[in-house]
Amino acid sequence: MSDRAPGTAQVALGGLCPRCGARTLFDGMIRFAPRCGACGLDYGQFNVGDGPAAFLILIVGALVTIGAVTVQLAFEPPFWVHILLWVPLTAALVIGLLRIAKAALLQLEYRNRAREGRLVP
Repeated sequence: MSDRAPGTAQVALGGLCPRCGARTLFDGMIRFAPRCGACGLDYGQFNVGDGPAAFLILIVGALVTIGAVTVQLAFEPPFWVHILLWVPLTAALVIGLLRIAKAALLQLEYRNRAREGRLVP
């Protein structure tokens, strides 16, 4: 732990608490822990929702599409080669990057004090 709050890249890549920097953000592969074991920050107050998955699907989808078109134009492989190549690659990239994207979004919510919108009577 350090006296300074970690940056977005540190939180995302290391699974660090955005407040204290302890490696307590995740309780599983992509599931957040209920709270930080070191400083007690409640991770349940942050709602990253489906945002990370949606961003990843769009970004990875664009990259895979560019790759598939490039491979098709350069080598003209049969269709089954595209299936064997791009389906597992797409799944691996989205699942592999989901942990990083979720941690980054949680850290940005923490840093910017993002909260649910409320109507003032």
